[in-house]
Amino acid sequence: MLSEKDFIPKDYTNTANKGSFEWSAPSNIALVKYWGKKENQIPANPSISFTLNNCKTITKLTFEKKSNNNEDFSFDLLFEGQPKESFRPKIEKFLQRVAIYLPFLKDYHFTIDTQNTFPHSSGIASSASGMAALAMNFMSLEHLLNPDMTDDCFYKKASFLARLGSGSACRSVKGNVVVWGEHNDFSESSNLYGVTFPYIVHENFKNYQDTILLVDKGEKQVSSTVGHDLMHGHPFAQQRFAQAHDNLSKIKEALVSGDVATFIEVVESEALTLHAMMMTSMPYFILMKPNTLEIINKIWAFRAATGIPVCFTLDAGANVHVLYPESNSVKVLEFIKNELVAFCQNSQYLCDIVGTGAVKY
Repeated sequence: MLSEKDFIPKDYTNTANKGSFEWSAPSNIALVKYWGKKENQIPANPSISFTLNNCKTITKLTFEKKSNNNEDFSFDLLFEGQPKESFRPKIEKFLQRVAIYLPFLKDYHFTIDTQNTFPHSSGIASSASGMAALAMNFMSLEHLLNPDMTDDCFYKKASFLARLGSGSACRSVKGNVVVWGEHNDFSESSNLYGVTFPYIVHENFKNYQDTILLVDKGEKQVSSTVGHDLMHGHPFAQQRFAQAHDNLSKIKEALVSGDVATFIEVVESEALTLHAMMMTSMPYFILMKPNTLEIINKIWAFRAATGIPVCFTLDAGANVHVLYPESNSVKVLEFIKNELVAFCQNSQYLCDIVGTGAVKY
């Protein structure tokens, strides 16, 4: 297992004056939730996620060596082709955090041109995909300066860097199932970066579908940073962290054995526990909307009536991720269109599938 010091490079053997790279990185949906963190984006408990495929950020990084010895970071930001100054503070903070691991950053002027394949105001978190895509680009530049870097080091360091921008971004570098955080069932697991699920996933979970119901497309009521901070001193924090460890063991067994019933039980419990933590924090928040509850109840009724193994999960918001096997997709999509779309804002939903991680263009 690598330590933080392993990601601080020695001397570079190559030079590069200018060029560009372009990467896409997908969003991901946690099955066992990470909620609560320590200093430097270290998770309070381990998590596991499905990497998505269609909901992704595409980022082009153009770099040119600076002629002066200016010690500041220098970059322009474009979002969907237009200047986006509101993103600047987050990128600046990210660069400050990773500068020790990417010592070339102040040598270049960067243009960061980014776009999402999903609507920016859709309520789908873009920080994971955005930070992962940016980390992949910076690693491509470092690989240019250090061509002897191994693929294993490249991807682990990309995940490590992405984590420093947004914790869950470390799970968006690889696919299809990613574990982040130390856990006894995963000898290679680390708090510093995500690792690919090291066991063979049962056929039942291959090409698993995720249809995202956009219940509320507004800005998040509570930022993730604030939400995580509410776990400090939370009356149920320690029980929650222990529960996450137990649930990760259960979902590992389910993914290997093909036990869809246990998978559903754990995934739905995890989603509701995340929201229970917010409702029992101080201050307290209710992140679900009435339509979120309507959708959940309809999913339960549909599953009971048909026996089709469809389930839901939630992020820290009102939108619902509907998870189901590919073999049931026709009937589930028909159910979604007939019964659930009415509860979505402007009847909007996104169809996604489990994917393989970041892609270079």
